[in-house]
Amino acid sequence: MSETQRPVTEVAAGILLDTEGRYLLGQRPEGKPYAGYWEVPGGKIEKGETIFEALKRELQEELGIDIQSSEELTVLEYDYPHAYVRLHVSVIRDWTGTPQGCENQSLSWELLTAEQPSVAPLLPAAWPMLERLKALLA
Repeated sequence: MSETQRPVTEVAAGILLDTEGRYLLGQRPEGKPYAGYWEVPGGKIEKGETIFEALKRELQEELGIDIQSSEELTVLEYDYPHAYVRLHVSVIRDWTGTPQGCENQSLSWELLTAEQPSVAPLLPAAWPMLERLKALLA
């Protein structure tokens, strides 16, 4: 258990990075906590799955793409009102297919060089992910 004595939800998050120096954000669909907020794609890690297996499954379900590889960026913890999450954040540069919102979510390719994303609001845990990504690529 975490210090907050709440169960920890293990989440795999994948930052898709294209050859033009852009990363992908998706908007949380209606009916989910924080609906309308923008986030890095991903989802819960199922029992027995590795982080990569969870990423592969989640990005296939959410975006209709097949990822070939990923590199670990960071692990973050965030205490949301609805859940305490441990986010295993990976950078993905190699995939097949064209990302599309398979769960009727909007998608936005954002420039890494921009001060902040062109879409808002961002989920609070997305900010430290993007800061780590920018530091890695600086």
